Amino acid sequence: MPEAATSRLGAISLIVPDYDDAISFFCKGLGWTLCEDVAQGHKRWVTVQPPGGGCRLVLAQPADPTQNSAIGAQGGGRVWLFLHTDDFAADQARLVAAGAVFDEIPRDEPYGRVAVWRDPWGNRWDLIEPRT
Repeated sequence: MPEAATSRLGAISLIVPDYDDAISFFCKGLGWTLCEDVAQGHKRWVTVQPPGGGCRLVLAQPADPTQNSAIGAQGGGRVWLFLHTDDFAADQARLVAAGAVFDEIPRDEPYGRVAVWRDPWGNRWDLIEPRT
C-alpha cells in the first residue's frame, strides 16, 4: 500500500462585507499578520493568520445576494471557528477592545478554559485556552 500523503488545512474562507474593515479588525485589533493582499480585478485575495500560525483565514467579500446573506451566518448559528490561546485573559481583553462581543463568561471545561464570542459580523467563535 502506498504511503499516505501529508495534508493539512491551510485556509478557510470567511465572508466579510469589506476587506479593509476585516483587515483592520484582525490585524490592527487582534495583532494577526496580513499574509496576502493581492488585487485580482473584481476581487482581492486576502489572507490573515494569528500570531501563533496555523490555518489562515481567506477574507472574502460577497459576490452575490446569496453570499451576502451568509455574512455572520456561515456556521448556521453555531460556533464554527475555534481560536486557541495560551493567555485567555489577554486575548479576551484584546478581542473586546477590537469590538468582539462575548456571549458568555469564561468557563472551565475538561479540555480547557473557553467562552463564546462574536466577531463584528456576527460569526460565533470559541476562544479556548487548552489544558496542558
